[in-house]
Amino acid sequence: MRTQVVIVGAGPSGLLLGALLGKAGIDNVILEARSAEYVLGRIRAGVLEQVTVDLLDEVGVGARMHAEGLPHDGIDLCFGGRRHRIDLHALTGKRVMVYGQTEVTHDLMDARKASGQTTVYEAEHVSIHDFDGQRPSVRYRHGGQTHTVEADFIAGCDGFHGVCRASVPHERIALHEKVYPFGWLGLLADVPPLSHELIYVNHDRGFALCSMRSRTRSRYYVQCSLADQVEQWSDQAFWDELRARLPEDAVAHLVTGPSLEKSIAPLRSFVCEPMRFGRLFLAGDAAHIVPPTGAKGLNLAATDVGYLAQGLVSHYKGNGSDLDHYSERCLRRIWRAERFSWWMTSLMHTFPTNGSFDRKVQLAELDYLVNSDAASKALAENYVGLPM
Repeated sequence: MRTQVVIVGAGPSGLLLGALLGKAGIDNVILEARSAEYVLGRIRAGVLEQVTVDLLDEVGVGARMHAEGLPHDGIDLCFGGRRHRIDLHALTGKRVMVYGQTEVTHDLMDARKASGQTTVYEAEHVSIHDFDGQRPSVRYRHGGQTHTVEADFIAGCDGFHGVCRASVPHERIALHEKVYPFGWLGLLADVPPLSHELIYVNHDRGFALCSMRSRTRSRYYVQCSLADQVEQWSDQAFWDELRARLPEDAVAHLVTGPSLEKSIAPLRSFVCEPMRFGRLFLAGDAAHIVPPTGAKGLNLAATDVGYLAQGLVSHYKGNGSDLDHYSERCLRRIWRAERFSWWMTSLMHTFPTNGSFDRKVQLAELDYLVNSDAASKALAENYVGLPM
């Protein structure tokens, strides 16, 4: 098989890249190690920046998002038993869209299928070859046979544990990582959200987040130990812990119910530099991870493939400069988002090594943040997303 771009990974970044390239008339093939059902079964957050919304609109998959998504003009920061609203729209003129990553993936999958472009699910033993030369290729097994896709370029959208970054010699990569000493226990339930906007909670017992997927489905999180197991947390224990971290006025409006899903996610910050190796380009979680506190993961992946699509379109029009600067352009935005996500995580969580001084400084920073227009605006600018 021959194509112009072979994309490894059919998550939202790979599917969005395929849609952007297809719109520009660039032939592409997507290979995915898992089944389509498995990909759709992943539970992920979905706070979308305007840049991401615009990219989804650009490829024609925004209709359901605009019909069912929830535009948010602000967020609440809760500390000292009180809620403080950060008015994102008043401070920046922008808002965010709450629309689950699963739904984004579903919309992109449907559009991909309708386009007739090739997607191979359950592609086993994927390996990439000759990405430093002029004729890169990807091999995989499917249906008991070995197949080879020859291409001009390879896009590694296959996540943190994928084969693409792992295929690059170690000496060519600089890896930067920070692992946080706690995780998030998340619970999904078909109950109305506590509030029409997200609530971020700083509490002596640990961080909590009240979020949602729709007007009838809520997603809640509490900070937990990395030693915890999901089986240790009954639904009742989760709800009791969440109540203990919320202010009284919020507890009065909390609706509880049986969990649809519970899981514990560790938190880490990670960046790979550079993001281009010959004719191999990394994008999304293959190149970087952010803690979810800043709601940047999916948005960074979307802007990565936005930059990559721009570069590839320019290349096929005879101008390779955008492609040459792909890594530099991405990393500048990535490091800003990494900084913001690290700062939000440091601000909102309880750290086991912090003493009373650290706790007082944390509360003083929160107090300054909600009472200073300049500080509130800096948070808002980063939360709604910096320009692409």
